[in-house]
Amino acid sequence: MNPQAMLSSLVAFPSVVGTRNGALVDYVRDYLASLDVASAVISGPEGDRFNLFATIGPADVPGYILSGHVDVVPANEPGWRGDPFHLRAEGDRLYGRGAVDMKGFVAAVLSAVPELAAMDLARPIHIALSYDEEAGCRGVPHLIEKLPTLCATPLGCIVGEPSGLVPVLRHKGKAAVRVTARGRSGHSSRPDLGHNAIHALLPALEAIATEAARQRQDGPTNAHFLPPYSTLQIGKISGGEAINIIPETASADIEARAIAGVDPLALLEPALRVVAADEALSAEIIASYPGLALDDDHALARLTARLSGSLPLAAVSYGTEAGLYQKAGIPAIVCGPGDIARAHKPDEYITTGELLGAREMVLRLGQELRVREGTVAAR
Repeated sequence: MNPQAMLSSLVAFPSVVGTRNGALVDYVRDYLASLDVASAVISGPEGDRFNLFATIGPADVPGYILSGHVDVVPANEPGWRGDPFHLRAEGDRLYGRGAVDMKGFVAAVLSAVPELAAMDLARPIHIALSYDEEAGCRGVPHLIEKLPTLCATPLGCIVGEPSGLVPVLRHKGKAAVRVTARGRSGHSSRPDLGHNAIHALLPALEAIATEAARQRQDGPTNAHFLPPYSTLQIGKISGGEAINIIPETASADIEARAIAGVDPLALLEPALRVVAADEALSAEIIASYPGLALDDDHALARLTARLSGSLPLAAVSYGTEAGLYQKAGIPAIVCGPGDIARAHKPDEYITTGELLGAREMVLRLGQELRVREGTVAAR
């Protein structure tokens, strides 16, 4: 199957983050089975969302993972000029939700499976597809947990998030928390008879603002990132019904983005301490993933540079699942087709050239891992 046809099939599944994805996973599993490639389906605790892991080549030998997520953000923006879940071709642009983030990479990998399966691989190529990446990388930890039962410890993982097919060595980690306040409603003329939930949130919000300023002024820095320090922000506040009603409930969504070596959850501790001290407050961690930091001269960096034809980029501002693989002891790097600036927007697209370029990179990995006369493919 050519990569455009595969992308068309994948885009047609409305696998919006937080919703069931079984139909898409079944489609991929059946496609791989038609090529005599077995796959394991790993369920998440939700019961209606699944990861998929497949191996081409000898599973008992260390190889490489090609990783992508199959969930997409919602497509409710009014700027779409067509059905977001029907791939639309205009010139060399292929429009559709998930076309660049990141079903394009997944399509490129899957379209290359017939050729990869025909190669005599000395080391395996694994395909790892995850769910709910857009909700804070919620799906892939369940897949990573199962890896020791599925294959030998991999030598590395290439996460195909859009990077212009330029290898990316580093990105920040992220954690997000939702702080909720419970108050007591009443008429605003008698605040003494109620308890204002929005007011109850203020100490936690002040703690975050103070920590954000501290990180900016005195926190550790890493010149690879922009900005070069860890950041915190209050991204969303909800609560209240009317100006003359004491709000009964209120909530705030807070995120932290941490430079390499800093635990993003630790950045939220000032707010969490406030929550722990006030029975009117509660907190729920809604996202958490570590940063990525791969050495410039790591073997995986050199390999991906050869495969992509581009020198590695020091860092990017967005986050990926790569840090979770690295935390599990698997070296990881980001390298995928397209521009991240097109993601999460109406008329998201990838070009045919970008799609074919990713496919060629995957096939070059297969060539690197083929059995060579008298030798085994090198690391």
